[in-house]
Amino acid sequence: MATVAHDGVWAPARRPLTAGLVLAVTLVAVEALAVGAALPLVKDDLGGLGLYGWTFSAFQLGSLVGIVVAGRAADRRGARYPLAAGLGLFAVGLVAAGLAPSMLVLVGARVLQGLGGGAVPAVAYVSIGRRYPDALRPRMFALLSTAWVVPGLTGPSLGALVAEGPGWRWVFLGLLPLVGLAGALTLPALANTGAIGSEAEGADERPASLPDALRVAVGASLVLGGVNADELLPGLLLIPLGLALGLPALRRLVPAGTLRAVPGLPATVLVRGVLTFSFFGTDAFVPLGLTSVRGSGTLLAGATLTGATLGWTTGSWVQAQTVPRLGARPLVRRGFALLLVGIVATSFVLLGPVPPVLAVVTWALGGLGIGLAYSSLSLTVLREAAPGLEGEASSALQLLDVLGIALGTGAAGALVDFADVSGRSPGTGIGSAWALMGLVAVIGLWLSRRLPGPVAVPAVTTT
Repeated sequence: MATVAHDGVWAPARRPLTAGLVLAVTLVAVEALAVGAALPLVKDDLGGLGLYGWTFSAFQLGSLVGIVVAGRAADRRGARYPLAAGLGLFAVGLVAAGLAPSMLVLVGARVLQGLGGGAVPAVAYVSIGRRYPDALRPRMFALLSTAWVVPGLTGPSLGALVAEGPGWRWVFLGLLPLVGLAGALTLPALANTGAIGSEAEGADERPASLPDALRVAVGASLVLGGVNADELLPGLLLIPLGLALGLPALRRLVPAGTLRAVPGLPATVLVRGVLTFSFFGTDAFVPLGLTSVRGSGTLLAGATLTGATLGWTTGSWVQAQTVPRLGARPLVRRGFALLLVGIVATSFVLLGPVPPVLAVVTWALGGLGIGLAYSSLSLTVLREAAPGLEGEASSALQLLDVLGIALGTGAAGALVDFADVSGRSPGTGIGSAWALMGLVAVIGLWLSRRLPGPVAVPAVTTT
């Protein structure tokens, strides 16, 4: 087996692009994780408790639109322009948030941050597909996963320290220099990543994707509003309205046959959404389960989430070493199996009499599972995408990412809320939610049979 000792991801020719992409992903990760810790102080200063949850939803819905538009723009104009626009919008959103006079303005600023932040992973995928050979892509995806580790360990604490010290506004404004540094490193390195999508075989002749992306975002918000509605009638109205608005647009934004799990690229995109639905629908309620059901402190809850983050990163590096030999399909199947074991084992911790500290280990298994599967699916999409259409394929993948997270956490929240209003214990609601997530993991394990088979990929020995 040939080795390429001089041509790794940190080789001189790729070093600026690698460093810039890692920094850009780290930037988005820090912002996402630090803001949550600062928001209680934001609420105390600005008021607007009713908009508290929308500060998270606004970012996700903006990100959904940014992912789709940036991915397709990268195919048509090259990766440099959508990344520049994304970093610019992200910076404007940071300034608007840092100067926000009200919670409503902050929500609008979070939309801008989401639009800009969504461009970062879309452009990263296109760049990996066009600027890194097959042998280096697993390692590059592992590096991007690692870019979440330090923010995952320090982001919440750092956000809280800044908010309580200089003030919550500096949680946003303090990131502006990093935006400039990420652009200075990455944009020159993308100068040769040109637009080839319009010439690619099978290039999409449809009009701009922005209207469809907006329809999907509004449709998803209506479905989530209906799922979490306190009364039955609004839910019965909002859910079908959201589906009627969003589903036709979604079909136009993903590969044909995605919602039917047609083998190949369509099934790969769908499986990614199933994966994030199951993992994040569980992960979002691990802290609540430990604190409200088992009476543990927030320190243990945070340690459990940190364990899952480290498990994810470990899984990503394991796939980087093994995917050339095994191919993506078996790693995705093993990932779903580990995720299912993690959900079941963590459920036993919730129900007792198992010591709650074991949740650090049991949910780390869930993190290991998604780490094995997540990057493997990314590699499969880049391999299956038509040359020049990597942006469109990767934006479809990340679109299902965002929908999986939003719908998974929304469905779990609805079950927890239903148990609460019905007079049942929090453990009943969380247990029901995790049972649903376990069932979805089983479905993902079954669907993963439809992923493309292995393709030989040469290995490298250096980074």
